[in-house]
Amino acid sequence: MERSLRARRPQREGRGPRRTGAIRQRAWRQPRLPYRPLEILSADQIEAIHLASLGVLETIGMKVLQAEARRLFEAAGADVDESSMVVRLDRGLVEETRKLAPSQFTLHARNPERALEVGGAFTFFSAVGGPAFACDLERGRHAGSYAELCDFLKLVQSLNVLHQEGGGPFEPLDLPEASRHLDTHYAQLTLMDKNWQPWGLGAERARDGLEMAAIAMGVAREELWRTPVFTCIINTNSPLMLDVPMAEGLIEMARHGQAVVITPFTLAGAMAPVTLAGALVQQNAEALAGIVLAQCVRPGAPVVYGAFTTNVDMRSGAPAFGTPEYVQAAQISGQLARRYGLPFRSSNVTTAHAVDAQAAYESEMALWGAITAHAHMVNHAAGWLGGGLTAGFEKLILDAELLQMMTAWLEPPAVDEASLGLEAIAEAGHGGHFFGTAHTLARYESAFYEPLLSDWDNYDNWRDRGSMDAATRANRIWKQLLAEYEQPAIDPAVDEALRDYVARRKGEIHGSSGGATA
Repeated sequence: MERSLRARRPQREGRGPRRTGAIRQRAWRQPRLPYRPLEILSADQIEAIHLASLGVLETIGMKVLQAEARRLFEAAGADVDESSMVVRLDRGLVEETRKLAPSQFTLHARNPERALEVGGAFTFFSAVGGPAFACDLERGRHAGSYAELCDFLKLVQSLNVLHQEGGGPFEPLDLPEASRHLDTHYAQLTLMDKNWQPWGLGAERARDGLEMAAIAMGVAREELWRTPVFTCIINTNSPLMLDVPMAEGLIEMARHGQAVVITPFTLAGAMAPVTLAGALVQQNAEALAGIVLAQCVRPGAPVVYGAFTTNVDMRSGAPAFGTPEYVQAAQISGQLARRYGLPFRSSNVTTAHAVDAQAAYESEMALWGAITAHAHMVNHAAGWLGGGLTAGFEKLILDAELLQMMTAWLEPPAVDEASLGLEAIAEAGHGGHFFGTAHTLARYESAFYEPLLSDWDNYDNWRDRGSMDAATRANRIWKQLLAEYEQPAIDPAVDEALRDYVARRKGEIHGSSGGATA
């Protein structure tokens, strides 16, 4: 029977081409959202949160620490108190200004085939970005290096289920703080051809990201607004404050027509009201303020409604992730984003410090919350550990499995004459089996999802191979992916221009020649 199965093996839809010994994974594809979103609040309840948010912006306002941002708000008609730096937004201003943002846009990449649709019926998965530490089974949690950062980026490029890099997986602490973003951007642009996220902290860093993206795309920085290449995460300082670096990053990105993802980090019970409804009122108010600011900078600039509301452990005060409250907050946030006609961002997160059962079930909860809420962008979709302080190599692989399973679930099964299998039922007959029916043999490899990480073998075979748990298997997989990695082609002239830019900027930052890129 095995010979007959081999003779009839069609290429499975959604799976990449096979190489002997290579990691098997689904082919690159941007998933669609074919099912209705889960709406856990009524339209009246969503309206109550919306109206309460407008009331917060009108009466309490946002404290905006950056002067240019306050001037932009004031020019649009907001009430600005310079002595307190508090900006109060009339609800009419909010309602009219937010409507300027598009409901859907295209995000371009160095490889045109990796372009992404943001909004509508599409979703995409972005790798973890921003933790302070790296982690793997051999070294445990430790300060990350530039070499390790490059390895992580190679894995992001290699995993087809990841559509975007998340803004630097962790800090390369062996590089100078003032210029490490330049080396990170160089690695993002040359080790990958996927879309990537820049560092948006401060005007200079934002401009560096824009300049390097423009070089890679072959356009002038002033022309980038025609081809958005970034989703840049902009976090408010909850409660109700926007600091200088984030405001500068927002203004630079919006000025160049790049998508800002306005994401309040509202911790219910600590940085927001303890009730979920109250925390969401505050999140919504802060998100709307950032969305309005982006439109004040450049009317029509793309924005994404970002949600990151969760609760804290009331015994320790530490943030908790992947909780029932986190899932509900994501689903309600999706309802709010749809009310405003804006693309929606959620995340895949966990509080777990190791790649264990907690990491899996909290991430699965968070991911279900994102997908059932119709998140168009799932940030930190793979690699997040320890409440966001750590990027895990093994966690990257575990999450890739979760994401692959989710993308398979997002593809509804066929129900047609061929799939109903009436001929197979007749061929197997009473008390027979279906292994050898023509229907089975024609669909042998395309019938079911094939895992990246899970071990579906029997106990004896699993034991004989060393009784490896999921974390150990993930360790082997990421190392094999690194061994199989092939750097995407880049025009040598573009590469040279990027190196020259990095060297020049390092010289300006450090007051010397700066040297070549690491």
